[in-house]
Amino acid sequence: MDRTERFYRIDRLLKDRGCVPLTGLMTALGVSRATLLRDIAYLRDRLHAPIVFDRERGGYRLDAVGAPDYALPSLWFNPSEIHALLAMQQLLRSIEPGLLARHVEPLERRLHALLGKGGWQPGVTMDRVRLVPVARRLQRLAFFEVAASATLARRRLRVTHHNRNTDQTSTRELSPQRLVYYRDNWYLDAWCHLRQDLRSFAVDALQAAVALPDPALEVPAGQLAERFDAGYGIFSHPSASLRWARLRFSAWRSRWVQAETWHPQQRSRLLDSGELELEVPYHDPRELMGEVLRQGRDCEVLGPPELRDRVRAEAAALAAVYAGSPPAASSG
Repeated sequence: MDRTERFYRIDRLLKDRGCVPLTGLMTALGVSRATLLRDIAYLRDRLHAPIVFDRERGGYRLDAVGAPDYALPSLWFNPSEIHALLAMQQLLRSIEPGLLARHVEPLERRLHALLGKGGWQPGVTMDRVRLVPVARRLQRLAFFEVAASATLARRRLRVTHHNRNTDQTSTRELSPQRLVYYRDNWYLDAWCHLRQDLRSFAVDALQAAVALPDPALEVPAGQLAERFDAGYGIFSHPSASLRWARLRFSAWRSRWVQAETWHPQQRSRLLDSGELELEVPYHDPRELMGEVLRQGRDCEVLGPPELRDRVRAEAAALAAVYAGSPPAASSG
């Protein structure tokens, strides 16, 4: 608990209990006598809290008579807290009628109450703070529920999956390991009994899913992390295929990239020119290439050579698309 949180906790304790002994405040806050006395002095001197020591009752209380209009400034949430609250609100509103329908309304009321604790009306919060999902795909909720249930129950799945990369559809048996929410979309990390290997499946690409009675094959957590989490993006590959991409960003673009996390194990170096060199691990280059090309001329691949060659070829193909005049618009 940081100092600001303690101020509001002291304020709430005094309002709820009326009069609280020094030892009671110390126990509730988990702080020393000296820390608590400094906090009370700050509340009195800087925030004009009417805290007095009541000798007859042996504790601290608020003197409502001396400052009837006293109130601490509104407490706001930190970025991760407000994101979590509003994301939960959006997720609840996106739930289609089903088994959870009767539980959603009470949860929404509790979220409204939490938002109200910030000192603002919940409606104002929802109007003034907006979460914008990026590249979210339409989810097939029926298949998500089957996949989630099998993952938690540790049962196998038989799925029909459409591979968008090859435009092929296949039926296979999976041992689901975990569900992953990545860039506003759901993925299922699973052991594929057809390929005898780990694979990641986009849940929205499942065209059918049936839970089987057979127990799922268990894959150690360390093996999952090594396979799925070591490289950039959602694609999985054997650890031996891990490569490190070295990227250089223009001085202008580096102002943003310095504050971005492309990968937990990334390495960066700011050059005297203001440019930034960033190194990130990757297995499959497809997603990383997309991110590099999104930066335009402000990002150059320095290595490895095979990644630089692939980005160069893609950039040349893109330039060829724009070399001629655009096709005439159809008239119908």
